[in-house]
Amino acid sequence: MMTKLRISIINIHGLLKGSGLEIGRDADNGGQTKYVYELAEFLSQHPSVEHVDLFTRMIDDPSLSPEYAQEVEAVNEKLDIRRIPFLGKRYRPKEQLWEGLDTFVTGMVQHIKFHDIFPHWIHSHYGDAGYAAAELSVILNIPFAHTGHSLGFYKRKKLAENGISQQEMEKKFKFEARIAAEEKTLELSEFIITSTEQEIETYKPYKNFAMARYHAISPGIDTRKFAAYYHQEQDSEKQMQEEQRKYWVAETISKFLINPHKPLILALSRPDRHKNLHTLIEVYGKDKELQAMANLVIFAGIRKDISRMPESEKDVLTDLLLSMDKYDLYGKMAIPKKHDVENEVSIIYRYAAEKRGVFVNLTLHENFGLTVIESASSGLPVVVTKNGGPSEIIPTCQNGILVDPLDAAQIKKALRTVLTDENQWKYFSNNGAINIQKHYSWLSHVNHYVDLINENLSLSSGAGIKKQHYPNINISRLKRKVENLLVSDIDGTLIEPKLNNPGLKELKAHLVNRTGKMAFALASGRNLRLIKKVIEEERFPVPDFIICSVGTEIYYTNGKDYILDKGWSTFLSGRWKREDVENRLRTISWIKLQEEEAQNPFKISYCYDKDKYNYDQLVAALGKGWYKINIIASHGQFLDIIPKRASKGNAIKFLCRKWAIPLSKVIAAGDSGNDIDMFRGAIKGIIVGNRSTELEHYKTTKSIFVATSPASSGILEGLKHYKIIK
Repeated sequence: MMTKLRISIINIHGLLKGSGLEIGRDADNGGQTKYVYELAEFLSQHPSVEHVDLFTRMIDDPSLSPEYAQEVEAVNEKLDIRRIPFLGKRYRPKEQLWEGLDTFVTGMVQHIKFHDIFPHWIHSHYGDAGYAAAELSVILNIPFAHTGHSLGFYKRKKLAENGISQQEMEKKFKFEARIAAEEKTLELSEFIITSTEQEIETYKPYKNFAMARYHAISPGIDTRKFAAYYHQEQDSEKQMQEEQRKYWVAETISKFLINPHKPLILALSRPDRHKNLHTLIEVYGKDKELQAMANLVIFAGIRKDISRMPESEKDVLTDLLLSMDKYDLYGKMAIPKKHDVENEVSIIYRYAAEKRGVFVNLTLHENFGLTVIESASSGLPVVVTKNGGPSEIIPTCQNGILVDPLDAAQIKKALRTVLTDENQWKYFSNNGAINIQKHYSWLSHVNHYVDLINENLSLSSGAGIKKQHYPNINISRLKRKVENLLVSDIDGTLIEPKLNNPGLKELKAHLVNRTGKMAFALASGRNLRLIKKVIEEERFPVPDFIICSVGTEIYYTNGKDYILDKGWSTFLSGRWKREDVENRLRTISWIKLQEEEAQNPFKISYCYDKDKYNYDQLVAALGKGWYKINIIASHGQFLDIIPKRASKGNAIKFLCRKWAIPLSKVIAAGDSGNDIDMFRGAIKGIIVGNRSTELEHYKTTKSIFVATSPASSGILEGLKHYKIIK
């Protein structure tokens, strides 16, 4: 019998609580927050799921509900919201949270261990949670999936097209950190969830696009809430509540209108320029016949005082009101100031359907189109942008008309068709109500999703690392409180015989005389035997940790014994089938296995003929599982095939979390492109003066120091820069 799943969902920056979501409060609390909460809720109702833990940031802000400060909130018997404190108590926009994500990860690990709620699976939402999930996957050996919601690459491109400078964009939006996190998520996740097949294409500009797997699963809606306008609630109390809400919705809209009984042209979105609401007003404002047929109603977020709103929202709302005035639409157009997003949106759709109206979404590009399926489920026909997700929804559901969002003639014609042809209106209305239930319910979404999790877990280790038992070997020196960790590459960084190893003697003296609060590690592509040989020949102080064989092995040392970390081996074993990989590569004539001692369970090493080297041929031979494998060619003659999860950087983070060494206290030194992976997140980097060509463009920043001196002299220069030595 298959084990029931415990799933951790991470959504860091939104306002999440069980008593009702504050959708529309700001740009960070829109569709994503609703999607994540409903996904968690419906997953918790799935018979194969034991429990769902929804992790977010703890907020203790007097201007917000006290519920956001509650550490654990039980939503139902199988769903908890768990809040991790970091970066203070006040609410912050998502762009301000990047610098604190390592603290969030540490807090989440401690919370999971303290409450003993190790999940089988993690799902991250948006780039910041993707960063956290990638880190947690390394620390806890738990596989994860990711949903992007929006991508940094496109936002940066859009802002650049609007004339925003690179410096200004980076200062406000932290695109460098965001895009790096998105790249790492593509590399390490089991798969990426998208809403449509089209959305997969949006990941193509990323370097690691081909390293990820993608599954398009349409978002669901709560079809109990978004029921057709003719549906009668059986429960008398609920029916009364709905009647009350419908009355207030009608009051909110009708107070703007001279003839509130006419059909409604309805739009509902945030006040965002991209939503293209001004085009809808222009089409309506220029067509007197359309004005005679129907009223225009636009719900554009929630506002109290436009003058105090964020600049971008203020500009959009001001333009809408000015357009209303320009075309003299008083009495024909309603633009209400607020609505209850949690309880009234479904009522608004049904109210518009009862009036024989139409829902309009003219967004320039819509990733999916949640409002399109919500309105359709309510029996309200749609006129909707052809760009993005709706181009897959409309052919499936036959519930409306696709238009070019910038073609006024097309939009006008579509609106007139829906509003004047009663048979067409009924056709779209009935199709929407029936087909949304069939294709876009949360039930169908979570069934598909749970099947994917079980399929992946059957191929992946994902056991979770709780405790590792060692043989009777003294490793008490590793249990001391470490305040700093120096990790150094060997060849070209620590030692450089061509330059007579400058600074090596002085660096050795510092390491021999270091206090117990400083730990030392070697990280190298060499295997353990060759690293031990360097230590002996150079009479080097024995390190605390060794990361060797291109990041596929971690060893702990006590001055005498070398102890393999079996937890790291377990982590790497996920999806790794060494024998199968080796058999597949036997068909490649231009590679030859290196000697036995160059191999290990997670590294297959070859020599190759550089004149015949063909990466695509290797990928073709490896077959559909190639994306879980790293192919590393070096020095024009050596080829290493290793699990995708293996890297020096991941190994450093794994052992730091395990031995409670803060990442901000880690300094990593390297000289080549193979070392870049170590300079991630909060880790400080030293690039030595004799760096390779791929590192030539690097300059000293807050987190990376570029030395002028080569090899060990450069490491000493960096340690002085970071004030580790005087």
